[in-house]
Amino acid sequence: MKTLALDFLVKNKAEFKQYTYECAPDHHDFGHHAAKSLGLSEEKVFKTIILHHDKTYVTCIVPVYGRISLKAAARATKLKDLETVDPATAQRVTGFVVGGISPFGQKRRTISVLDSSALTQDEILVSAGQRGMSVGLAPDTIIKLLDAIVADVVEK
Repeated sequence: MKTLALDFLVKNKAEFKQYTYECAPDHHDFGHHAAKSLGLSEEKVFKTIILHHDKTYVTCIVPVYGRISLKAAARATKLKDLETVDPATAQRVTGFVVGGISPFGQKRRTISVLDSSALTQDEILVSAGQRGMSVGLAPDTIIKLLDAIVADVVEK
């Protein structure tokens, strides 16, 4: 199946591996479910969180085990303060459903922040733009494709 995220990766000639797994719409913790279903450690599987300050949107890519620090994300982006958006806004801004929000191929260009823990992995998984589908990429590839800021944004 094709998604906007996969189209983006192919168009940009990115090297990636596609992963699929069973995922019911009633799952609440999609990232943990992905890691468990694929038999991967939670350090390798990342979730996408959409934040905002006024009309500026930020896509944060953090490990599924982590809780995002809004203050650290604000410092990294040099924005005064950030808040998470509600699911309807996340879907409107990205064009993806919650649980399948990819950092790639979003409807609206956002500032991207990748948690620095990604740099400890050869490959990390992020959503491919659909529930039950992920892509694995080298962190450097993600940084390059998204012009991402790398920062410690997970609460310690």
